[in-house]
Amino acid sequence: MEYVLLTTAWLVASVLFILSLRGLSSQETARKGNLYGIIGMAIAVGSTAMASVIDVYVPLVLALGAGAAIGAVMASRVAMTAMPELVALLHSFVGLAAVFVGYSSFLAPAHGSGDSAIFRTEVFIDVAIGAITFTGSVIAFLKLRGNLSGRPLLLPGRHLLNLVLVSGMAVLGVLFGRATGTDGLVFLLLMTAVAGVLGAHLVLAIGGADMPVVVSMLNSYSGWTASAAGFMLDNDALIITGALVGSSGAILSYIMCRAMNRSIWNVIFGGFGGEQAAPPPSGDQVAGEVRETSVDDTVGRLLKARDVVIVPGYGMAVARAQHAVHELCEQLRARGCRVRFAIHPVAGRLPGHMNVLLAEANVPYDIVLEMEEINEDFDRTDEVLVIGANDIVNPGALDDPHSPIYGMPVLEVWHATQVVVFKRGRSTGYAGVDNPLFYKENTAMLFGDAGDSMGKLVAEVRRRAGG
Repeated sequence: MEYVLLTTAWLVASVLFILSLRGLSSQETARKGNLYGIIGMAIAVGSTAMASVIDVYVPLVLALGAGAAIGAVMASRVAMTAMPELVALLHSFVGLAAVFVGYSSFLAPAHGSGDSAIFRTEVFIDVAIGAITFTGSVIAFLKLRGNLSGRPLLLPGRHLLNLVLVSGMAVLGVLFGRATGTDGLVFLLLMTAVAGVLGAHLVLAIGGADMPVVVSMLNSYSGWTASAAGFMLDNDALIITGALVGSSGAILSYIMCRAMNRSIWNVIFGGFGGEQAAPPPSGDQVAGEVRETSVDDTVGRLLKARDVVIVPGYGMAVARAQHAVHELCEQLRARGCRVRFAIHPVAGRLPGHMNVLLAEANVPYDIVLEMEEINEDFDRTDEVLVIGANDIVNPGALDDPHSPIYGMPVLEVWHATQVVVFKRGRSTGYAGVDNPLFYKENTAMLFGDAGDSMGKLVAEVRRRAGG
């Protein structure tokens, strides 16, 4: 009877998780999707804790309380600009937890299944994916935080090194499967170390421009790790939840790679952005002069514009300018100007990063458009404001075969009548690639902190509009 009730509770939790993912697929239903996920997780944890096999409640309650407290503090204190590295860090926790669960299950197997080939395979897969997820997520966290360079580490023969590491894991897996009792512990330990090196090397070899895809892939890895742990623990809810997270993360990574015109295997193993592009045959570099503009000139053009498109990037997140951007948007719309937002699939350093920021600032969902929905409208746009974006508006991705980002679809803002780029300085973007957009005749640069610049724009628009 208890098993039936427990299975029913897990089934209900799994349905809620599915509804949660469905809700999170749209900005309008994201809050409801989060609520479904919270309720589902409460049911899953509560029903598992009440099972008869659980007989030590004090450590369990302490662990749940401590985890909830730490999570609440992190969620309340971490700024939206730090959300990508927080997500990567949380993925590392999932991987580390899976490794601990794998070792615990191996050293104290339930129902005398320690020497079962299936059980040992489950343990091996769980620990392997968990170790890769843990070290890979830690490296991603350090890269996103800025403690490690965003440029990829491209070791000579790196693909051969990956092959050797994977082969070594396979050999250790065979030895682990053939061992009896706890004799296989040494092989499991060695495999964990090799898997950890592999996870770190895979992410070290990936460049900054691909970090949104990396975060998505690590999310997928953490899901498969949780699913593998579910098989070991005979927990249906964990199996289903892990499969949902793993498959959704893999699908999202594939969609993002398609949007970048890149192979997902090339992202995982390639090291995009690390090799310098071959110089053009003529030896010419990007030509032209950077034209600066002022707040007054920008406001003058905005007040005359009938169609404005705003392109947010990571710089907007760093400057926390989303609320000022929303206020400017409302000021212009009140004067009869059509204002829309153009979102590139990999804008920021996290899938959906810009959408979350704009939603936080209460920007209407119906004016936030994806790249394929708005790219054809730029030639009919009076003014484009590029706020802290670089690589996603780089024309070299389309017309410069020597550019490292050649072939990546971008927002073709240069077709607009006028483009204003909000930028702190003249440095290149996260991918380390120069941007010919800055030298075009219809582009002007508004240097300075995006938050300060947007605040001045809003104040000037309000002043000229009579308050």
